[in-house]
Amino acid sequence: MKPGLLKAGKWLLNALLPRTCAHCGLDLHYLDAAPLCPGCRARLEPLPALHCRACGLPLPDGGAACRDCRGVAPRALALARSAFVFNPELRSVVHAFKYKGRDDLAAPLAAEMAAALDRFPELSSYTFSAAVPLHPAKRRERGFNQAELLSAALAARRNLFHLAGACERVRNTPSQTALSKADRKANMAGAFRASRPELVKGRNILLIDDVATTLATLDELAAEFKRAGAASVAAYTLAREP
Repeated sequence: MKPGLLKAGKWLLNALLPRTCAHCGLDLHYLDAAPLCPGCRARLEPLPALHCRACGLPLPDGGAACRDCRGVAPRALALARSAFVFNPELRSVVHAFKYKGRDDLAAPLAAEMAAALDRFPELSSYTFSAAVPLHPAKRRERGFNQAELLSAALAARRNLFHLAGACERVRNTPSQTALSKADRKANMAGAFRASRPELVKGRNILLIDDVATTLATLDELAAEFKRAGAASVAAYTLAREP
């Protein structure tokens, strides 16, 4: 299709079905694929340079490690990083993505993650990506796995090897939202199974998800991959709950 016709088609589609900012509701320009208006996009907060070197938690006062990572046994997860802090603007986009069927947001969100990845050279040795799996019942309810879409799109942009189907969720765990840190860890125990261990053996794997909070889910999945023979497992998420 000629560029002029494509542009006209986008204008007509936007006239019939206008797109609005996922956070403030302002009309978006018909040629802009981003889910946020320029004002809301400008308020996104990249993960600050002052963050825990282990879990990626923002540390406003500095330091090498957060309170939870000091003096504790090493996690199965080697380290975790995130593109952004989970602020109100990003929360609106993530909720639209996950709970309003906006699977079209996977591409622009993965593009943001791909652009931010260069800020974390410590992740450069992780050349295989894998998504945090959903239980089949949850996937049927949602219609897609948002982490899988992010992982595949990120891998395509950053020349990673996406390990589709490497692991499955064998327990349909309750939502982690209202649980304490200890309860979150207990809730995730035994939730995953490495269904194709040959895909992970000896490899450095980057786990992909939308939001990291206590890392209970990511650490349990990392432990399962380590049991299946992975050399090292790190995590990279779109957002980090501060």
